[in-house]
Amino acid sequence: MKTAYWIIAGLLALFYLYGGGVKVIRSRAQLLPMMEWVDTTPMPAVRAIGVVEVLGALGLVLPPLTGIAPWLALAAAVGFVLLQLGATRVHLRRGDRRIALNLTLLLAAAVTVWTATVWV
Repeated sequence: MKTAYWIIAGLLALFYLYGGGVKVIRSRAQLLPMMEWVDTTPMPAVRAIGVVEVLGALGLVLPPLTGIAPWLALAAAVGFVLLQLGATRVHLRRGDRRIALNLTLLLAAAVTVWTATVWV
């Protein structure tokens, strides 16, 4: 179970570390080709989502790695499930039916929640 956790959580953490970092650093014009939803979202909110994603990625890896508050890994994984539910809702409300990535990330986060129970 721990091996499965590290594989899935590691990939999820890499994805969110990159995606969150991009949202924190890049301008709206640079983000628009990748993320159409930023055109109607205030940049402070985009930046906040990026920070949450980076912190969540760290939360998936650091607590189990250090043994300090390993339950935070489960909390981070649950947070990513909620994040993807919200992201899917945003896409569908905008009429964007391209939600395959969101559903894949939702599934990966749900599996991470299940495998993260080894730390609790």
